[in-house]
Amino acid sequence: MSNSTSTPKIWAIIPAAGIGSRVGAAMPKQYIRVNGLSVIEHTLDKLAACKVFNKIIVALSPDDEYFINLSTVNVHPIRIVEGGAERSDSVLSALDYLKTIADDDDWVLVHDAARPCVPVDDIIRLIEKLKTHTVGGILGLPVRDTMKRVSVGNKSSQEILSTENRENLWHALTPQMFRIGTLHNALMECQNKKIIVTDEASAIEQIGLKPIMVEGHSCNIKITQPDDLQLAAFYLGQQELN
Repeated sequence: MSNSTSTPKIWAIIPAAGIGSRVGAAMPKQYIRVNGLSVIEHTLDKLAACKVFNKIIVALSPDDEYFINLSTVNVHPIRIVEGGAERSDSVLSALDYLKTIADDDDWVLVHDAARPCVPVDDIIRLIEKLKTHTVGGILGLPVRDTMKRVSVGNKSSQEILSTENRENLWHALTPQMFRIGTLHNALMECQNKKIIVTDEASAIEQIGLKPIMVEGHSCNIKITQPDDLQLAAFYLGQQELN
């Protein structure tokens, strides 16, 4: 759609076409139940609680047989699109849909399906800090541990090559928020140049723009290993009590 002079709307994308095999479950990790709900239901509930999104676009695998059976489908303003092999493919698919109903200057917030513990306040704060910014930005955490660079090889016996300076190093989290048109152009350019990006900010950086970093909270973990499920259950339980 063409640009509008009205106040930009805010949309959300959840790329959820991945399998998440490292968790070792019989189903994709976003459908594992934690504290009574699937991981992705917790994630959708967090986004919906912000009450700022016109629609939440969920990119699913064409073989997905779980999402349609979730009670969340009928509760939140959701649109399902077909995802792809890579995260960037899924986000692009969702952006292609958004470009048919939204303006290029509208904001889009992309959040990992496997980050169910993100505090709602962090999402709201990110939006407030970015909605007048020229580029956009992401949630992150300053690196607190000593960082080591190691040799290539077996993960159980890699040699330490050097100690990295952790000053000004941050862990990139999600959500990540950018203009629809800008993010679409950035991801398309990376795709055309066969550049693999693992988050949206990386694509934005590839076209010469500088996103900003907004500090989040350490509870915003991404579920990748079996132990992460127990930690997520703890954080979600604490959030329910507050």
